Amino acid sequence: MNLEHAILGFLSYRPFTGYELKRVFDKSIRHFWPADQSQIYKTLVKLAEQGYATIEVVHQEDRPSRKIYHITDEGRAQLMEWVRRTPDAEDFREPFLIQVFFSGLLSDEDAIRMLETKAAELNNILEHMTALSEQDVANDARAAPLKDQFFWYLTLDHGLWMMQAAQDWLDDAINRIRNKEYSLGPRVLPPPKRRRTQADSS
Repeated sequence: MNLEHAILGFLSYRPFTGYELKRVFDKSIRHFWPADQSQIYKTLVKLAEQGYATIEVVHQEDRPSRKIYHITDEGRAQLMEWVRRTPDAEDFREPFLIQVFFSGLLSDEDAIRMLETKAAELNNILEHMTALSEQDVANDARAAPLKDQFFWYLTLDHGLWMMQAAQDWLDDAINRIRNKEYSLGPRVLPPPKRRRTQADSS
C-alpha cells in the first residue's frame, strides 16, 4: 500500500482539505499507516498532477485560501483497481526482535527491563486504539455507509488482536526469564490453534 491510495480512498468518500485529511488519518488508520502533514500535502499535489484529483480553491477574506481536493473518475478507477489487486509480498523487519535475538548478552534484569519498556509502549498504543470513537470516524466521512464502516473497524480489530497477542508474548517472555528457563535450553511454543470457521464445519 502507499499513501496515494490511502488518500484516494478517503477522497472517494468526500472532498477534503490537506488539514482535514491529516485529522481523519489520525482518527482512523494511524495505528497501521501514519502520515505527517507534509507527506499528505506533497501526495495531494502529485495526485492532482497525475489527474487523479482536482483542486478547488476557496478564497477567504481574513484567512488564507483553502484548497479542497476532489477525486476524479480516473482517480476512482485507479483506487478500485488497487483495492482489487493482490498486495505485493513485503519483507518483514522488526528492529525490536533483533534486540531480543541478541539479549543473551544482557543480564536478566536488563533483558526484563527492555521487555517491560516495550510492553509499556504497546500498552499505550493499545489504549489509543481502544479509545478510537466510531462516531468520530463516521463524522469525518459524513456518515459513510455501514458496510464501509464495518470494514474500517475490521482493521481496528486486527490492530487490537495483534497488540494483545504481542502483550501476551511479552508477559510470557518476562516470566520465562525470571524463571531462568534459558538454563533448560530453547523451547519453541506451538502456534495458537486457529479458530474454527463456518467453512471448516460445512
